[in-house]
Formats: sequence, C-alpha cells, structure tokens
Amino acid sequence: MDSADEANAGTLDVISDAICPWCWIGKRNLDAALEMLAEEGLSFNVRFRPFQLNPEMPAEGVDRREYRSAKFGSLEKSQELDRRVADAGRVAGVEFRHDLMARTPNTLEAHRLIRLAGADGRQREVAEAIFQSYFQEGADIGDPATLARLGAAAGLSAESLTAFNAGDAGRHEVLAEDEGYRRAGISGVPSFVLDRHLLFSGAMPPEHIADGLRRAVAILRERAREAAQA
Repeated sequence: MDSADEANAGTLDVISDAICPWCWIGKRNLDAALEMLAEEGLSFNVRFRPFQLNPEMPAEGVDRREYRSAKFGSLEKSQELDRRVADAGRVAGVEFRHDLMARTPNTLEAHRLIRLAGADGRQREVAEAIFQSYFQEGADIGDPATLARLGAAAGLSAESLTAFNAGDAGRHEVLAEDEGYRRAGISGVPSFVLDRHLLFSGAMPPEHIADGLRRAVAILRERAREAAQA
C-alpha cells in the first residue's frame, strides 16, 4: 500500500439535519478531529447526507415556541433543553442564539442545497453556513431565497445555484436517501458512517471522534488485507 493509499482513509458520511443543534456541535467537533488525524497522515472524503427530524413539517415551517412547547410538554421544558444545548455549544466553540429563532423550518430545501454543493466540493462550507445562519442569526433556512444567498456566499458555482433555484434538482435523491436511512434503522443524528459501516451517533468530543475513526480505519484495513490474502 503506497503513501497515497495510507493517507486516504475512506469515505466518511455524516448523516445530519440542518435543524439539529447537536449536528452543528458534531460537525464542529468532527472538524477538530479531522485536523488531528490529518497531522497523523489520515484524510477522509467527507460527505453530508440528509435526514429530516421533522419530515412532516409544513413547507413554510411553524412558530418555534408553539411547536416546541407542544413537542416537549411545556415552554419551560423546551427552554431547559435549549440551555443544555447552549452549554454544550460553548464547549465546542459555537454560540446558540435561541432568542433569535422564531420559526422551526422544513429542511428539505436545505438538504437539496447541501447535496448540490457536493458537485463543487463545498458541502462542509454550505452546511456550516446553514447551521450558523439559523442557530446564530435566526434566519429562515426553509426559505429558498435565503438558502441561495448562503450558497453563493459559501462558494457554490453558478451551475449549482441555477439548479437549486430551478426548484427540483436533488429533491428525489434527498427524499430517497432520507427514507433509506430510516429503513436502515437510523433514528438519531448526527450519525457517522465510514465506507458504509455505521460507527457511532451523537456529538462526541473531538478526541473521541478521532479515536473512533482511528480504530475503524485500522479494522477496515486489516479486513482488507485478510481478504486480499485469502
């Protein structure tokens, strides 16, 4: 195995939802873990994959306070959960502005934009822009015009933006992948999949993510060597 093969540690799929605060925390922790592993000579082809926590959400979204009060039983319980998220976010270096989030959006359009960003190699940048826009600025990330602006700022090509603005590109693929993950038993995000092997779910600290990836790479490479020798 040459040095290029050693450096390329495989394809890492990050299954997440743009409305999930733990997915933003998980992404930031993953970014830190990938920096650690890059210093050790390990790099990954990272892809963001769609999962809708609220697949039945109306396209226009709903009032966040009313929705979460109903979902969690009371406004006070909802606010308690927000405080837990905010505390975890500070550890990961992100600030949540729950006071600015007026609506809970449908995330299908956000997933379309992230998928189309793959052709430009800009998925991580677009996902970060969407997370930051919603969780820090309270933007409506269900609004196609808002998403197109974020995509342009994140470096999407004119071709990708044109495809997004046309309204349907990537829609079937996003819905099919979302449904496929549900059939496969995925129920929580973020989930991390290396070369089709589910490794773990949750926004773990960077050191734990890095250790999990190291172990997984070692196991998969050993299996590949055994198969080659069989």
